[in-house]
Amino acid sequence: MMIDPDDIRQRLSSHRLRALPQDDLHPSAVLLPLYMHEGNERILFTRRTDHLSHHSGEISFPGGRWQESDRDLLETALRETEEEMGIAPGDVEVLGRLDDCISVHGYHVTPFVGVIPHPYPLQVNRDEIAEVIDVSAARLLDPSIFRVEDWQHKGRVHPVCFYTVGAHEIWGLTAGILRQFLNRVFVSETIA
Repeated sequence: MMIDPDDIRQRLSSHRLRALPQDDLHPSAVLLPLYMHEGNERILFTRRTDHLSHHSGEISFPGGRWQESDRDLLETALRETEEEMGIAPGDVEVLGRLDDCISVHGYHVTPFVGVIPHPYPLQVNRDEIAEVIDVSAARLLDPSIFRVEDWQHKGRVHPVCFYTVGAHEIWGLTAGILRQFLNRVFVSETIA
């Protein structure tokens, strides 16, 4: 499976984005980093260190909270990606963005998608990132590794997505963003 970056850009731009109101949420952004290797799209994830106060040990995309010095949320995503993984903003070819998401921890998250060169000399911030995980899009499209569970939060039931990839469990907001990306780019009919 190989989709040209221009095709990914077109597929992302053809979707009418769902923007959610900010309300009293903290604006933040993440980058879904892709690279092409041996004819396959690969996606990079990070596993956060166990000592962090929020989301410790969880698998996520690089990103974080908007700062006043950031011009916009794309700059937030690129700055955080550089801080966490050492990927320079100028080395990211931004292909588009996905629908906004709301985290249960009060964050309004805007996800962006970008391609990086391969190989890339990552410089991982070991204070924040315990491990970089690299998974092929083809593997993530395998329905046997995906499930949805209904979880209760603040009196409401919410569907929570999970991808089990070997010893790793990608779940929650990260899995929801991943599912949205896979549906937009690789699946002809969006899966609910």
